[in-house]
Amino acid sequence: MQAHQVPERTTLARPLRHAIAIHQYSRRTEEAYVSWIRRYVVFHGKRASLDPGRERDHAFLSDLAVRGRVTASTQNQALSALLFLYRVVLGQDVAGLDDIVRAKRFGERPRRPVACEVAAVLAHLRGTPRLMASLMYGSGLRLLECARCG
Repeated sequence: MQAHQVPERTTLARPLRHAIAIHQYSRRTEEAYVSWIRRYVVFHGKRASLDPGRERDHAFLSDLAVRGRVTASTQNQALSALLFLYRVVLGQDVAGLDDIVRAKRFGERPRRPVACEVAAVLAHLRGTPRLMASLMYGSGLRLLECARCG
């Protein structure tokens, strides 16, 4: 086993990791999806049914929003993990996940910095950090995507 991998704790982890590798998702996405599927199984007392769109899926995702008070993007990541599991790994059609309780986004859109704010931040940077910040802002790269380019 490679040093960065954790032992497989669910029977779904191995085929899930394999499908993620085939689709060339990032290591962080793999870790997140495997973690969400594990949480899904544990939430249901390790008796998770693999019938998509059932009340179990609604209960898990709604619980994240209501009791877990997760952000909308966190709940969307959990939903994406479940959809990937059903559609790609298990080859099942997914229906009925539209009426779950969704986590609320605060405000319509996240506020993006205006040019003068970006210029003020960039003015305090030099060398490689300035180059990376400029590339990330101008191209929409994420931090790890930018860091791997070198």
